[in-house]
Amino acid sequence: MTEPLVLGIETSCDETGVGLVRGGTLLFDAIASSVDEHARFGGVVPEVASRAHLEAMVPTIERACREAGVRLQDVDAVAVTAGPGLAGALLVGVAAAKALAVALDRPIYGVNHLAAHVAVDVVEHGPLPEPTMGLLVSGGHSNLLLVPDVTHDIRSLGATIDDAAGEAFDKVARLLGLPFPGGPHIDRAAREGDQVAIDFPRGLTSGRDLQRHRFDYSFSGLKTAVARWVQAREQAGEPVPVADVAASFQEAVVDVLTRKAVLACTEHGVDDLLIGGGVAANSRLRALAQERCDAAGIRLRVPRPGLCTDNGAMVAALGAQMVQRGRTPSDLDLPADSSQPVELVQSGVGAGHSHP
Repeated sequence: MTEPLVLGIETSCDETGVGLVRGGTLLFDAIASSVDEHARFGGVVPEVASRAHLEAMVPTIERACREAGVRLQDVDAVAVTAGPGLAGALLVGVAAAKALAVALDRPIYGVNHLAAHVAVDVVEHGPLPEPTMGLLVSGGHSNLLLVPDVTHDIRSLGATIDDAAGEAFDKVARLLGLPFPGGPHIDRAAREGDQVAIDFPRGLTSGRDLQRHRFDYSFSGLKTAVARWVQAREQAGEPVPVADVAASFQEAVVDVLTRKAVLACTEHGVDDLLIGGGVAANSRLRALAQERCDAAGIRLRVPRPGLCTDNGAMVAALGAQMVQRGRTPSDLDLPADSSQPVELVQSGVGAGHSHP
């Protein structure tokens, strides 16, 4: 049997992604981003994102097929992000996927956005070890996941209890007068700064906080600490050392992220750590994670930056894994679920649970 060709659609936030994956090979990943339309608001505007997805969907599907050298009729299955994400944005992708599934008479797989961030590394570094520990860090998510089987069995060990890491990057960038989205600009500014210049707090890493929230994250207090530090300098009429603030803030974030991820690996006996999500493109996060994994004897997997941010390839990759493992397709009435829990890897199957 030839390997399945799966078309994946991703519209959970402000990127319209369409990917084509055959088995474990990425043929093409097409992305249309509306980030520039949100920049003047300092954050993603859901209605603007939804309308941008509507306009970009058909041209992006056509471009993906053209560049991959395939026809829509060649596709064996359609996969789509069913959640979590912005409700209106998800609806555009789910509706498009349903239309394709009906028109082509192909099965549809409604998949979890977070699971897809883990699955995408298959097209970069080959099959995932089972189990794998997943650290997902993005604008909306900071999660530690134990992944025995990315197509069916994902267990949440911890998550952010307030701001996600990417959200904190955006808010601190705004404080420092840096553009949106904040992650790449803080990363760039931090290279010129001193990461130990300012001792910013590390949330949920000691005492009772660590006992109660062993694998949870909190970046709200850090964000507030940065705001107060910057405000104090401004009130004193002193210049704000943007590079030092950026470097010290970034170090506080990646220190906590990597420390807890390595702790989760050692306590659960997992030898492989995968980092995914938009913040996984951060150069300091990659470097410190590698350093700490090497010291702990853990193998680190991080997809290239283009596969860390939201994209259609990750959805197609997870869909292809599901087809290959014989998972039951989703029903055509599968919902778009803005708060879909990560444990629900696939939605719209029978009673709403993925079949074993």
